[in-house]
Amino acid sequence: MSKKYFTSESVTEGHPDKICDQISDAVLDEILKNDYDARVACETVCTTGMVMLMGEISTKCYVDIPKIARNVIKDIGYNQSEYGFDSKNCAVISNIDEQSPDIAMGVDKALEARDTDEMEIGAGDQGMMFGFACDETPELMPMPIMYSHKLAKRLAEVRKQDIIPYLRPDGKTQVTIEYEDGVPVAVDTIVVSTQHDENISLDRIKNDIIEHVINPIIPSDFILKTTKIFVNPTGKFIIGGPVGDSGLTGRKTMVDTYGGYSRHGGGAFSGKDPTKVDRTGAYVARYVAKNIVAAGLAKRCEVQLAYAIGVAHPVSIMLDTFGTGAYSDDVLEQAIKMVFDFKPGSIIDYLNLKKPIYKSLAAYGHFGRHDLDVSWEKIDKVDELKNAVNKIIEK
Repeated sequence: MSKKYFTSESVTEGHPDKICDQISDAVLDEILKNDYDARVACETVCTTGMVMLMGEISTKCYVDIPKIARNVIKDIGYNQSEYGFDSKNCAVISNIDEQSPDIAMGVDKALEARDTDEMEIGAGDQGMMFGFACDETPELMPMPIMYSHKLAKRLAEVRKQDIIPYLRPDGKTQVTIEYEDGVPVAVDTIVVSTQHDENISLDRIKNDIIEHVINPIIPSDFILKTTKIFVNPTGKFIIGGPVGDSGLTGRKTMVDTYGGYSRHGGGAFSGKDPTKVDRTGAYVARYVAKNIVAAGLAKRCEVQLAYAIGVAHPVSIMLDTFGTGAYSDDVLEQAIKMVFDFKPGSIIDYLNLKKPIYKSLAAYGHFGRHDLDVSWEKIDKVDELKNAVNKIIEK
C-alpha cells in the first residue's frame, strides 16, 4: 500500500490579491455589459489606503472605474475605518491606455484568414494553457483544492451572516489529503487563518471555526483522531487585508486553478477579455478534460493547449490520462480533435464567454463551480466523445 499526501490552499475574497482580482474582473464585466467586443487587460494593485488600476482597454463605452473599485471593496466587507482599509477613504488611481495596435491587428484577423474575406480572430497572445479533471469529487476536481475553497467560502459566509460576527474579511485555508494507492482516504491536516477583531481569545476563535466552518464542510468520516487542525497558528490575526500585505491581480494562480495538483500555464485569468487565450484556452481545456472523465474514458485527464499570437489554430494539443484511460492517450487525443473546435473565436461562441460573468469567478476558483452556471463546467459532450472514440477504434 502506497501512502502519499497532497496539500492545496485557498484564500477568502478579502485577501489582498483576491481584492485585486475581483476589481479587475468587475471592470471587465461592466465593460462587457455595454461593449461585448471590447479588449480588456486590466491589472489592479492595492496597499494601505490605495488602489491603483492599470492596463490596456479599447472600448466604445465609458465605465466609472473608481466607483466599480469602491463597490467591490465595500461588498467584500472593507467598510469600516478600523480595518485600516475601507471603500470610502481609500484612494483609487486609474492609469489605463488603449490596446496596442500591433496586438489588435493579429487578434482582429487571424493569420489563416488574412488573404481571405473570413473574419476569424487570432489568439490574443502566445502561451500554453492546461485543463484538468479527476474523479475524486462530485465536481471532478482534486479533493485538496475543493475542500480548501469550500472552507474559504464558508469563512466569508459565517462572517457576512453574523454567525461569527467578530471575523474580518481576510483569511486563508489549507487542506492536506492522505492518499492510499492514489485514492483519497482522509484529511491529514487543516489550516485556517482568519482575520478577527481585537480582544477575541484564540480558544474562542478555534472552537467557533471548528464548529461553524470545518464541521459543516469536511465529512466526519474523513476527519480521524490523527487529523491535525491549526487555527490562527501565529496566535492572532488582527492586521490583515491591504494593510497587512499588498495585493496584485493574478498572483493566486494555483488558487484559481487546481491547487498545484495539475500543471498551470503561463498566464493568469482576471481582468482579461475572452480574446486572451490565457483565460479562454484554460476554460476550454478544463471543459475537454471534465467531459473525458465524466464519460468514463479516464479517471484523471490533463489537456494542454498552446497558441501563437495572431494565429487561430493551436500550435499543439496534448492529452495525458496518467495511465488511467480506458483507451490510449493517442485515441483520446484524436477524439477531442474531432469533437472540439479550439480556435479562439469558436471557443468564445460555444462557451458564450462575452457575458459579464467574471467577477463571481475571481474568488474561490474558476473550476468546479457548481454554484455558478458556467459553460465550461457542463458535461454535455460525453456522448459525442464516446461516439468519436468508437469511430476511431472501428477504423
